[in-house]
Amino acid sequence: MTEGDGRVTDLTPGAAVASATAALRPKLRGWLHAGVFPLVLAGGIVLICLAPTTGTALACAVFAVASWLLFGVSGIYHTGNWSPKWKAVLRRFDHTNIFLIIAGTYTPVSVTLLDRSEAHLLLALAWTGALLGIGFRMFWLTAPRWVYVPCYIALGWAALFFLPEFLHTGGVAVMVLIIVGGLLYSLGALIYGLKKPDFSPRWFGFHELFHALTIAAFSCHYIAVAISVMDVRRR
Repeated sequence: MTEGDGRVTDLTPGAAVASATAALRPKLRGWLHAGVFPLVLAGGIVLICLAPTTGTALACAVFAVASWLLFGVSGIYHTGNWSPKWKAVLRRFDHTNIFLIIAGTYTPVSVTLLDRSEAHLLLALAWTGALLGIGFRMFWLTAPRWVYVPCYIALGWAALFFLPEFLHTGGVAVMVLIIVGGLLYSLGALIYGLKKPDFSPRWFGFHELFHALTIAAFSCHYIAVAISVMDVRRR
């Protein structure tokens, strides 16, 4: 339909829903992840370049790609005014990337901090859980939050049983960073699931707080991985 000033407006139901959704969401929705993406991109490249061995470099590459997908797709998905079709596609990738970043973080942590048998065990648990979670979210996109949010948290804390090894190989700083990052991710997941606190629905709501906590958690884990990689260089 063409208005009097020559602008073409789309009055289809899908376009109306997309427009209404864009009008209701906080103005900062997605911009935290979009803004941090260039730093995550550069940080991933630096980490890969610092890796002293092929295996460590590949592990860092997995971590880097998972982080690029997490923040890149989230920024694109949350800042755009998408049609229902594309919104569903991007939402699937946005949600499955959470499983990817969990397994992707475990990859360099396992390679640099655990012996071969322990690394294989943790990676098998992490990636099996991630692939199952990805399939679950791909085929049940409308699942309630109380179903899939605990899955994120459970997979994220699978490394709890390996903390003594992390302490022994990586030291106190690495272990503390891994724990703090996990706690920040878990707090963000809890806020996302409860949709509270919702400080400013117009600008900075519960979802923005969730995104801020994922950035803080990722930063902790990135530093832990970087320290571990540098330790491998010195061995």
